Amino acid sequence: MTKIIAVANQKGGVGKTTTSVNLSACLGVLEKKILLIDADPQANATSSFGINDIKIGTYECLEHQKSAIECIQKSSSPNVDVMPAKLDLVAAELELVDKDSREFMLKNALEELKNNYDYIIIDCAPSLGLITINALTAADSVIVPIQCEYFALEGLGKLMNTIKSIQNIQNPKLDIEGLLLTMYDSRLRLSNLVIDEVKTHFQDMVFNTIIQRNVRLSEAPSYGESIITYDATCRGAINYLNLAQEFIDKNETAA
Repeated sequence: MTKIIAVANQKGGVGKTTTSVNLSACLGVLEKKILLIDADPQANATSSFGINDIKIGTYECLEHQKSAIECIQKSSSPNVDVMPAKLDLVAAELELVDKDSREFMLKNALEELKNNYDYIIIDCAPSLGLITINALTAADSVIVPIQCEYFALEGLGKLMNTIKSIQNIQNPKLDIEGLLLTMYDSRLRLSNLVIDEVKTHFQDMVFNTIIQRNVRLSEAPSYGESIITYDATCRGAINYLNLAQEFIDKNETAA
């Protein structure tokens, strides 16, 4: 049975897309069958896999204009398929408002894929709008990237309240997969203070793996490649491979 994981934080620039893309690619390298859904109108996850020719994708799937299977493309990364996004996804935010079961549009669309993949990863937009709510309603769990910087915990309470609200109303089974510390710089005292604060507040909810600042991680998307394809030996690739292994150990030991 496929597990669906949303990568969400309404704060921008915390490493959501970097995590969605590179966790997907590393899980693929570890021989898991992955679907990455780009649920952000900026479509950065789509371009990070070098996909530019997009006729149909997340918008058509959300609107139930096409089946989920029709909206999927193969990526160049082993074992990773992508449901791409383009700017028209912005319109879905308004167009879904009047629909019945508007929060369940993505969940219902993904039913037919439940046996096709080991994991489906949804890259959410930096907002708590209707598309993100659809993603959280469809998901079994959520990964929350938090950057090791001054405003790290700002807005986290609001996200946690949204998750609680979705647990109460649309998706009682939604779980927090883990909080992922990103953009760690060991030279900065502040980075270490943020780690201590997050671990004190959230304890076992925090992934052991920490994603360090790495120039290669920033460069890879401009070449339309994941970090594992772009430079498998760099620190960023090693961090995400460790995260993928930690993720597999957690999920498949539990199973």
